[in-house]
Amino acid sequence: MLTAFTAGLSIITVSELGDKTFFMAMYLAMQNSRRVVFIAVTAALAAMTALSVVTGKVVSFLPQTFLNHAEVALFLGFGLKLLYDAYKMPRKSDCDEVLEEAKSTIDSAATKLQKASIWTVMVQAFTLTFIAEWGDRTQLATISLAVNNNPLGVGMGATLGHAICTAIAVCTGRAICNKISERVLTLIGGCLFILFGILAIFK
Repeated sequence: MLTAFTAGLSIITVSELGDKTFFMAMYLAMQNSRRVVFIAVTAALAAMTALSVVTGKVVSFLPQTFLNHAEVALFLGFGLKLLYDAYKMPRKSDCDEVLEEAKSTIDSAATKLQKASIWTVMVQAFTLTFIAEWGDRTQLATISLAVNNNPLGVGMGATLGHAICTAIAVCTGRAICNKISERVLTLIGGCLFILFGILAIFK
């Protein structure tokens, strides 16, 4: 269980920093109560994690050989894609540009959040985060980890990883964004995915 917890925590924490939902949480927190945004976003990511873990256990009933090959392909594929993305990125990150993309996504789906009630903000933040996370690489990674690892450990680790990233986004996201480039985070995430892919091969 400890191995599954550590795997879920590490891969989610590194992958979510600088991700789309990270900047969405950052922007929402600039317009609304940080506590409300944190609760709503974390709840959405926890719900997505639970769904991913359940999906992983359902998928685990497929032939083991197929699952092993799919797990290796998924982790190595995402790892190489992230490394390629990091290679194409500028060495200096433009936090404002990425934050502006998150702002436009939120503004196109919601009305004046700063004038909305607490419950409205919570529903909007939950819904937008859940939709944005659907089909994301971290969701697929969670599903893959849950196939051959303790589901409770994976779920707890991934949920804690999401909570840590959300807390960073709503509290100090802007400062972190300006000090650590998206390129570095993407590079680290790619290496981590490849590491898990290699471990899956030997396993």
